[in-house]
Order: sequence, then structure tokens, then C-alpha cells
Amino acid sequence: MTAPNRSAPQPPPDAAERARAEAPPPVLVTGPSGAGRSTAIRALEDLGFEAIDNLPLSLVPRLLDGSPRPDRLALGVDTRNRDFSTAALLELVDRAPPPGFEVLYLDCSADVLLRRFSETRRRHPLAPAETPLAGIEREFDLLAPIRARADILVDTSELTLHELRAEIGRWFGGPSEQRLAVSLHSFSYKRGLPRGMDMVFDCRFLRNPYWDDALRDLDGRDPAIAAYIAEDARFAAFYAKVAELADLLLPAYVEEGKAHLAVAFGCTGGRHRSVAMAERLAKALAGVGWPVSTRHRELERRAVGGAGDAAAGAVRAAGRGSAG
Repeated sequence: MTAPNRSAPQPPPDAAERARAEAPPPVLVTGPSGAGRSTAIRALEDLGFEAIDNLPLSLVPRLLDGSPRPDRLALGVDTRNRDFSTAALLELVDRAPPPGFEVLYLDCSADVLLRRFSETRRRHPLAPAETPLAGIEREFDLLAPIRARADILVDTSELTLHELRAEIGRWFGGPSEQRLAVSLHSFSYKRGLPRGMDMVFDCRFLRNPYWDDALRDLDGRDPAIAAYIAEDARFAAFYAKVAELADLLLPAYVEEGKAHLAVAFGCTGGRHRSVAMAERLAKALAGVGWPVSTRHRELERRAVGGAGDAAAGAVRAAGRGSAG
């Protein structure tokens, strides 16, 4: 009997095997609970991926062997999967046939994750009877080898939902699909400038609704406040210049590859003029297709602060004659 020639050329792969090998690799999306995996999955769907979330690991090989397979496939995997284990996931990645997997890992700092769980009052899936911090630390340990194996790591600690979606678009969208996410902020100069801003505009020269008793308790989201500020003779020119600058810069930042832009408007109390400017610009930018989010820092402080803080703030404002 003649021994088989193990060096003999193998038969060429069939058309289905060639197509699978030449297709873009499926994207495997994972990361700790609360880091933004679901948002990333939805962003990939919007980019044309067929997305499947929480598929048991044991079913993934059968999905990949199926024919035809989607050209752009994203699979969400986390520690809540029925048969999840670190070893099984690493083995799945390492043994995947061509073109393999591209592992997208959504990371986040422990303190931010803890704050997110506290805000939503959710229990951590790995510590339902313990503190969220215990689950966060446990999950960090469990996912550490996968994090080290990741092809793309996105830290979501300082990202808004819009900014995370823009980052996903930067990695997985074509040039025509890339879109800059814009976040507009309002703030009080008495509490200092917010961190991480790309541009800051001072609105304190505009007429102040604080001095009108009928408007004082409203904020810049109210049409009456917006109308009052717009009556300032300098407002139209100021707003037009800001809008013109945005029209110039936003496309230029897209060409540069910038994923998000943070713009802040400040006034004395952070309640009237800065809020109205941020809201007006947000509406204009959203109207022409830019992804826009707004954050009104001082209004958020008032919303979450205790009644005692609000009362103390009112006393201080009355004593100093400060304004919004």
C-alpha cells in the first residue's frame, strides 16, 4: 500500500468557501455591562450590518457555516450569554476559519460604570445580590483576556451616546457614512468652565431675563426666554456668526476624521442665555442632519440637587443680585 502524499495539493475550495474567506470578518462586540455594547450594536445595524445580540457561543459556528452569510455581520456577546466563558470565547476567535473575527471591545472605567448603574438603579448581572461594584470588578477580571485580545478598543467613559455612535461609524463606516457628532453644553461661569470643550462662547453680554420677574423662574428652553433674548439688538449678529462658524468647521472636522465636537455656551447662572443659545443651535444643526446632543449642566444640577441646595442657591442669588 502506498502512503498518501501529504504534500500533494489540496482541491480548490468551492465558491461558497472562497466567498466566505474573501468577505469582511464578522465583528464580535463585547465588553463590560454598561459600557455601551447595545448602543454599538445598534450603530452597526445603522451602518448596514446584520446584527445579532446575545447569541449563545455554541451556535456561532453553525451561523458562520451557513450559506449564504451576510456580507456585514455583527455579533453581540456578553457575560450574560447562556454558555459564556472566557475560554470558549477565546477559542471561538482563535479557531474561526478565514476571514476570522474582528473583536470590538467596549471599555469603560469602573467609577463611570458604577455611576451608570447607580443612575439607572439596575443590578449588576454578575452580582444581583451584591453591590454593583462587586459585579463590575468580577466582570473586569473575567473579560481581561478578551480585552487583551481585542482588535479595536473603544473607551466609552467620556463619550455620550451620540459620540459613541460616531466612533463606531469612524471605525466601520465608509467615508460617505462618517458623521461628526456634536454636543452642545450650557454652563454657569460661577461654577467654572466644563472640561473637554473644543469651543466656548460667552453669552453674558446679551440681555438677561433674570431681571424680569415674570421670566426669572423659567429657563432657556422656554419660548418666552428665547424670544426675550432674541430681542437684544446684538443677538441676531451673534447667532449668525456662531452658525456660520459651525457651517464652516463641521465639514472640515469630518474631513480631518474628528469623531465628535463639544461646544459650550456660558452665562452668569447657566440657566437662561446659555441654554437658549445651545437649544437654538442644536435645533438648527439637527435640522440639516448633524447628530446633536445637548447638556445643560446647571439645569441638571438643579434637577438632582436637594431642596436645601436650591434654597441656598436662591438666597445666594438674591444676596449678590446674580443672574442666569
